[in-house]
Amino acid sequence: MDKNLFLEISGTTDPRNIFSLSYELHELSTYKVGGKASFYAKIFDFEGLEKIADVISESSIPVLVVGNGSNLLIADSGFDGLVIQLGEAFAQIEIEGEQVISGGATSLPVLARRTVQAGLSGFEWAVGVPGSVGGAVRMNAGGHGASISNSLLSAEIFNIRTKEKRIANLSDLEMGYRSTSVLNDEVVLEACFKLCDGSREKGEEKISEIIKWRRENQPGGQNAGSVFMNPPNDSAGRLIEEAGLKGYRIGSAQVSEKHANFIQVEKNGSANDVYQLMLEIKSSVKKHAGISLQTETIMIGFE
Repeated sequence: MDKNLFLEISGTTDPRNIFSLSYELHELSTYKVGGKASFYAKIFDFEGLEKIADVISESSIPVLVVGNGSNLLIADSGFDGLVIQLGEAFAQIEIEGEQVISGGATSLPVLARRTVQAGLSGFEWAVGVPGSVGGAVRMNAGGHGASISNSLLSAEIFNIRTKEKRIANLSDLEMGYRSTSVLNDEVVLEACFKLCDGSREKGEEKISEIIKWRRENQPGGQNAGSVFMNPPNDSAGRLIEEAGLKGYRIGSAQVSEKHANFIQVEKNGSANDVYQLMLEIKSSVKKHAGISLQTETIMIGFE
């Protein structure tokens, strides 16, 4: 992609839009590690996305759409492509009856609290997931026995490569366990949910219980949540702990002492340390239990 052309479009879009070269990516991930992106754009209006699409539609440059980066590991070598992030203008929330429309950049904990305040039930689980609506739709995020697919009706999606904007319903998205049909080149602009009539008081109690449980059972610091998917009828954390890896360290990365399916990274740590620790965990669990764990974390820049 032509660097000058990429920067030139900044003058033809919303002045809030950000277009940068050689952008440091570590701040876009909750691991706080990773190298640079060749191109970065933070977009506050749909016209800005269209302008970017005009520039890259004829190129083969890789595209990475980032939300809150709460399930993302970026290699120390960075990403030789274009990183797109939606700005706060895509974080709107509209509630009408039991139907909720939310922008792709909306924080899941914020949406959970807002729906409870509106007397709705069914989204309380998301208060403990530090991601965005767009990222959650893309991977069918979940927790506490629920997931996005339980309440999602449809999503508005824009393909940055083909410039196609479409409304995808639940069956179109082919939602499975931490997987959907949303492509790397696609941006989730907004999502429509159907929740249930509920009690604000009971909803707030449930949110408090979830927050308390997570504080007691999951670590803080620099991590990206669950590293591996749970095998059918089993727990990845249990398998990792039984393999004797709780507290196991490689360089700046360590298996959490609090929850074995979390990896914590030291300040100014290395993404490669996290990656090598993941490989060691997979190998050890395979030897110990005969089970091949699958990573839940999205890996960028690794083989």
